[in-house]
Amino acid sequence: MTSVLRGTIDFLQDFGLFDVILPFLLIFAIIFAILEKTLILGKESDGSPKKNLNSIVALVVALLFVSANKAVNLITSALPNIALMLVVSLSFLLMLGIFWKTEEFDFESKSKGWYILFSVIMFIALIVIFLGAYEVSPGISVLSQIFDSVEGGIFQDILIGIVVLAAIAGIIIYVTHKPRAEEP
Repeated sequence: MTSVLRGTIDFLQDFGLFDVILPFLLIFAIIFAILEKTLILGKESDGSPKKNLNSIVALVVALLFVSANKAVNLITSALPNIALMLVVSLSFLLMLGIFWKTEEFDFESKSKGWYILFSVIMFIALIVIFLGAYEVSPGISVLSQIFDSVEGGIFQDILIGIVVLAAIAGIIIYVTHKPRAEEP
């Protein structure tokens, strides 16, 4: 027996909430925010963004996006993993905040190197998530094709060599790095 809530979710899915409405709203909001922030389409005489023009462009882009089934499938399959990544990173930052002093937590200015490393790891994770969500044929993603090509042959040897050289270079840089002198 299914619950009433499961029935509601199934109804909303049949209605197109997850395949049409939510992707439309997400893309509309992102495009509108970018246009408002960058002022690409100009400003009004009082200096505010041209909301009418920005909303029309965002509406058109969002409608075109929703009409492209492959793009919607990419977003709907990638977003749960991105949400999981955000939960993991928020948990990590909360853990860091527990051990920090009782002041505003500013990861970027207090630990610049760790901030850059964390940002690079998050960017790589986003790329991996989207490569795993983009299907070149039904059931076969770009990421699975990359893994299949790495499993054997010359590409595996080259990849292992690159990883070993990068590890050695990282160790050498870490050992020989001199900290910058503090400015008076």
